Amino acid sequence: MDKVRFGIVGIGSFGSGHTKRIIKDVENMDLTAVCDTDPARAEWAAENLPDIKFFDNAEDMFKSGMVDAVLIATPHYDHPPLTMLAFTYGLHVLVEKPAGVYTKQVREMNVAAEKHPELVYGMMYNQRTNSLYRKMKEMIDGGELGRVRRFVWIISDWYRSQFYYDSGGWRATWKGEGGGALINQCPHQLDLWQWIVGMPVKIMAHTHNGKWHNIEVEDDVTAYAEFANGATGVFITSTGDAPGTNRLEITGDCGKLVCENDKLIFHKLSMPEQEFTKVNTKHFGKPDVEVIEVEHDGENQQHTGVFRAFANKILGKGELVASGHEGIHGLMISNAIHLSSWLGKPVELPIDEDLFYEELKKRFKD
Repeated sequence: MDKVRFGIVGIGSFGSGHTKRIIKDVENMDLTAVCDTDPARAEWAAENLPDIKFFDNAEDMFKSGMVDAVLIATPHYDHPPLTMLAFTYGLHVLVEKPAGVYTKQVREMNVAAEKHPELVYGMMYNQRTNSLYRKMKEMIDGGELGRVRRFVWIISDWYRSQFYYDSGGWRATWKGEGGGALINQCPHQLDLWQWIVGMPVKIMAHTHNGKWHNIEVEDDVTAYAEFANGATGVFITSTGDAPGTNRLEITGDCGKLVCENDKLIFHKLSMPEQEFTKVNTKHFGKPDVEVIEVEHDGENQQHTGVFRAFANKILGKGELVASGHEGIHGLMISNAIHLSSWLGKPVELPIDEDLFYEELKKRFKD
């Protein structure tokens, strides 16, 4: 086999875009089937994918023998059950973000994956292909920043008008989507948070539901995090800011990294702060700083890179951008932020997963 026969479950806005991407740019995949329960998407497929087999339910596609692997690109609650069903048919699975809505459900998905070690299980964390974030991780893992002390991420360039929220009945509801900005817009950033600086041990957060829009779920979030090494972090996001900001700043013993406007700037101290403070003899002395624009390879293959890596892993030629098992980590942070806000107090990680699910269900509307 030199190409992977691929199917997509869910050809809404994300899935339909992926069909074009795979056909045009992913040389080690053949798109052989798509699936959607919406009759309107069947019409779209007939017009735009006339040579691709269409299915109106996932199981029929899974057992058809037409696909080796599938992407789950449905609404979030369906990601784990459809993934687990695909495993039972011996299919490799790539899951769109987020892995699911609540970690208890995703943990079950991960356990199911462990029962099928012969199958490739990946997450669509395409932001990990961005060389800016890869370089930040490389520098931190390599010790250039020293011990991480603080991170601050303002990621508010998600502006959405009311029209966006009104475009789908399941969107921006607790029962249909499972959350707002945290579960829809921010899974990539929450993944990058834990991938670059690690998982926190405690979170205190405030989320505001429908602050800027007529919706059930959160559209404005501020979270404070603590880490095992004493570092702290602040994560701010909103879909109501115009213009918004995307600025990630990470401070360590040896300086700080700032990622903004497609540039990575290293403010490098002349000596680590904990050494400088012991030898400085001036009242307002500060270590000298060299400001460096960090070079990186500029690659940013996004979804195409994830698809290629996923297919290559199946073909025995490479590694995944992100394993499916990793999807639970960013979701754990998301769930912790929600739970802290709902309870009005800090929560420790890993969270009480049963408590989270019970609190989530309280917010469902019939």
